[in-house]
Amino acid sequence: MTTDTEEPTLTIDELAARAGVTVRTVRFYGTKGLLPPPVLGPRRVGHYGGEHLARLALIEELQHQGMTLAAIERYLRRLPADLSAHDLALHRAVVASWAPDAVETVSREELRRRAGRPLAEEDVDRLVAMDVVERAGDGYRVDLGLLRLGVELLDVPLAQESILAARNVLLEHSRAAAHELSQLLRGEVSERDARAVKSLSAHMQPLIVQALLTTFQRSLRQELREWLPGTPPA
Repeated sequence: MTTDTEEPTLTIDELAARAGVTVRTVRFYGTKGLLPPPVLGPRRVGHYGGEHLARLALIEELQHQGMTLAAIERYLRRLPADLSAHDLALHRAVVASWAPDAVETVSREELRRRAGRPLAEEDVDRLVAMDVVERAGDGYRVDLGLLRLGVELLDVPLAQESILAARNVLLEHSRAAAHELSQLLRGEVSERDARAVKSLSAHMQPLIVQALLTTFQRSLRQELREWLPGTPPA
């Protein structure tokens, strides 16, 4: 897998395997303009990178929301053409916030298919430790909204203890932010009926998530600038 600054290195077969789709699907999305063309290497072999993988993940999330192919095309057309894999991941996070919790019980083979890559027993143990996967008899209960993020964390060169500590920090502060926001909004909706409150919540949730993501991204860049001189500004 590549990062935003690395040259594309995935063949179409590797891209399809990582994304958990077929090569035919990748080619179809390419002909529909949902994926940018690959970079042509020696012998005109196409190579794909992190942006393609992130775009496939976003398309998958939009499909989970029940969007038709035409609606997905319209959604992607409205996005800037030069979005990085990082920015596409943020869009996917916002889209995922529209959906209710998506926990399913799957077999080991289905878990591997959903992950888009082989999973060693050690990998499954790490996903369990991150509360992304829970063993359930012969199967696994999986939080599908977190699975792709958990799988990506498998390749992060950090100790499992550090990842879990970071998760705890995020949980603590996100719950505190959610509590304060709910207190702030409660006065606005206290006089409305339940249907109006539910509608307002559905509209506000992706906006709040986008605001939290943007604020966190800028705050993290500020921290990195102080820690690592030369980091691009927010």
